[in-house]
Amino acid sequence: MQVDYEVLKVKAIDMLKERGVTLDDIAGITYEIQKEYYDDITFSVCLYHVNNVLTKREVINAVLTGLTLDILTEKGYVDEPLRSMLMNDYGLYGIDEVLAYSIVNVYGSIGLTNFGYIDKLKLGIIGEIDRIGKEPNKCNTFLDDIVGAIAASAASRIAHTK
Repeated sequence: MQVDYEVLKVKAIDMLKERGVTLDDIAGITYEIQKEYYDDITFSVCLYHVNNVLTKREVINAVLTGLTLDILTEKGYVDEPLRSMLMNDYGLYGIDEVLAYSIVNVYGSIGLTNFGYIDKLKLGIIGEIDRIGKEPNKCNTFLDDIVGAIAASAASRIAHTK
């Protein structure tokens, strides 16, 4: 089977938008964690790197997989007890972070460090994603970590070029 990753990239970006996240939102997180290190960093540079992160097959696959799991969970297509764990973003579940690691691992140990920092602080739209995920019949278990991982990876790309 031949897979067109340009088409899948568009699908991944569309799925993020459908879940309330734009590439500008992700670039904003990247900018926040890079501005103290680089005086000349701009939002457009961060957006450029976010777009480049989303050209990687592993990243696209992780976005499609994680967001599909969140959506299927909301629709009730995931059986118990997994559904309750996902609907409540159960702290000891951990697979959401593991999926995010598949994104940041493309960019080395700095990607992992950046991800941990972003995940801890719930920067930018991630705080809003977490809040919405606590509403009835909403599941953002994978979304917050995917967004954080893309932002962390973009920050890593910037660090690798400086």
